Amino acid sequence: MSPTPKKTNPSSDVVLEVKDLVQSYNGRAVLNGLNFKVRKGETFVIMGGSGCGKTTLLRILIGAQKPTSGSVFLFGEDITKAPPQELDRIRLRFGMNFQFGALFQSMTVGENIALPLQEHSQVDPSLIEMIVKMKLELVGLTGFENFKPSELSGGMRKRVGLARALALDPELLFSDEPTSGLDPVMTAVVDQLTLDSTRKIGVTAVVVSHDMTSCFRIATHMLMLGNGPRQGEIIAEGTPEEIRANPDPFLQQFVRGEADGPIAFRLSQDDYLKHLLQEG
Repeated sequence: MSPTPKKTNPSSDVVLEVKDLVQSYNGRAVLNGLNFKVRKGETFVIMGGSGCGKTTLLRILIGAQKPTSGSVFLFGEDITKAPPQELDRIRLRFGMNFQFGALFQSMTVGENIALPLQEHSQVDPSLIEMIVKMKLELVGLTGFENFKPSELSGGMRKRVGLARALALDPELLFSDEPTSGLDPVMTAVVDQLTLDSTRKIGVTAVVVSHDMTSCFRIATHMLMLGNGPRQGEIIAEGTPEEIRANPDPFLQQFVRGEADGPIAFRLSQDDYLKHLLQEG
């Protein structure tokens, strides 16, 4: 059963809004006129196949890349037009959970989690150690403060990455492929941590993923990006139940993981070069 979305006021609870977003490379659109909203308390999952523009979209949403045209409003402010200092201020209100953890290998687990607190908060140094322990407890890694990332499994590193993303108690959490490379049990663990973050802490989550089991487990709202002839378009958007019931053949092939259908698995040379530009 999909998690139940929190009741929201449609006019006042928009945390993220994307308007007429376009990203082109060499005249070719990777993202093609996207419009959507993420409301407070949602776990909003963005899904799609390789090359559909998920990574490019995420970079734009966190302010790491400027779009060709269109706007991205975070907490009511257009980050596509924000100067660097304003963008840094807005970024303090959201956390980023990277696909491979992006942990500093020379630091301990505790030092990795403490870093955002040391750099971007006024928390008394005497309290940082306690906060680090609280965040590790949240992700089920109590007592791992003094381990180095290299001493942990892949799943544990992902959980440390989540703890660091939550260190500053953000209002919004971006998560990039949080379950990629994990076995089914650890995938379920990471999914549960995402749900706990939204339910217990009240964080709104935007998750980019192509893991259908994970998507349907955590989502309160879903968006599907297309590729090929429907490159960078929104194929479907809605609750998990609405997505399952949507008859679009492109969507159904992806959700069911079928080889036959409108999604082609052979790329032309031009498509492959476009994919490299987008992902690189």
